[in-house]
Amino acid sequence: MSHDISPHSVLDAHDHRALGPRLGLFHLQEEAPAMVFWHPRGLVLARALEDAARRRASADGYHEVRTPQLLRQPIWEKSGHWQHFRQGMFAVADEGCCAALKPVSCPGHIQIAQRSALSYRDLPLRLCEFGLCHRDEPSGTLHGLFRLRQFTQDDGHVFCAPDQIAAEIVRFCQGARRFYAGFGFDDFAVGLSTRPPERVGDDALWDRAEAELAAAAREAGLDCVVQPGEGAFYGPKLEFSLRDRLGRSWQCGTIQLDFNLPERFGLHYIDEAGQRRRPAMLHRAIYGSLERFLAIVLEHHAGALPAWLAPVQVVVAPVAPAQQAAAETAVAELRAAGIRAELDDRRETLARRVAEAHAQGVPMLAVIGAREASSEALTLRIREEQQVLPRAQAVAQIVRHCAPPV
Repeated sequence: MSHDISPHSVLDAHDHRALGPRLGLFHLQEEAPAMVFWHPRGLVLARALEDAARRRASADGYHEVRTPQLLRQPIWEKSGHWQHFRQGMFAVADEGCCAALKPVSCPGHIQIAQRSALSYRDLPLRLCEFGLCHRDEPSGTLHGLFRLRQFTQDDGHVFCAPDQIAAEIVRFCQGARRFYAGFGFDDFAVGLSTRPPERVGDDALWDRAEAELAAAAREAGLDCVVQPGEGAFYGPKLEFSLRDRLGRSWQCGTIQLDFNLPERFGLHYIDEAGQRRRPAMLHRAIYGSLERFLAIVLEHHAGALPAWLAPVQVVVAPVAPAQQAAAETAVAELRAAGIRAELDDRRETLARRVAEAHAQGVPMLAVIGAREASSEALTLRIREEQQVLPRAQAVAQIVRHCAPPV
């Protein structure tokens, strides 16, 4: 459902590879191929994306965890990644043992679940992580933030009883619709990716997984396009593809139904009768890659991000040095209210500072001249609209305007 784009398929000014350096967000360089150098504003933006995903995960009952970057070969053999994904992994020697940087967080989360002595009362167990993942992508496939060798995956896993599968999938699908709308993506398609030629597990488990995933998608009200052979090597998946303002389709979120890894790792829980039962495992991510999603959002909004997401939400500009103290007070009040505010007191003309703030994608500008300073007011510009408000009222309005929708 997704596709790579050539460097010339969007206007240079709206290409995230141009927007990143121009807006002071990030850069890439040859000494660290396909790995991001985050600048202060860019890291603020990445953290805003993380916070949005955390709020969604917390509302859905997930517990955040953190697992090691480096795991030795036996775990990757048991998961099947060593046999089916070895060419995409960075292998290293670890005290004479073979190990690899993680391309995914699934085996780490399984280790936590195995040590939880699960009972039916504990299910569903929902774990999530902003996992720093490494994949040895061929150099010819690398393209800005769209395809990296080091990226952040909003990885989540649900360990549940068989009769809980459908409800968990429906919960994710319904939440994803609202989540993407908060970024300006109201149009998306869903693909149902079925068993690939290279896979683990027998056909009976795959038949069951594909049938249950398709049924849950219908219950969630989704009209899926079947994508034969595109599933993960351990299970089928639903893939959410967002359509941007240029009409391009980008595969982002996914939820995957997996009966194979619980079997391979010997996971079990104790049911109401005291019997050992095998849980199902759901793999889910709402961004997929945080960096890739950031690139999509940047290009979708041509760098002019919604106020809740913008790295700098408001610039406060005194017209003259006489208004410096009033401007500093306004910045302090805005920051105390949780707003990402910056003071621009350079001795440039006001017109130049306004133009530069606009070019940097800052959604709001607060101007303080002699009149505003004497009356403790702000002239507030939100995109193209302007109004004079008492400072407290202006701060309250800015806070409302910056409230995250997701």
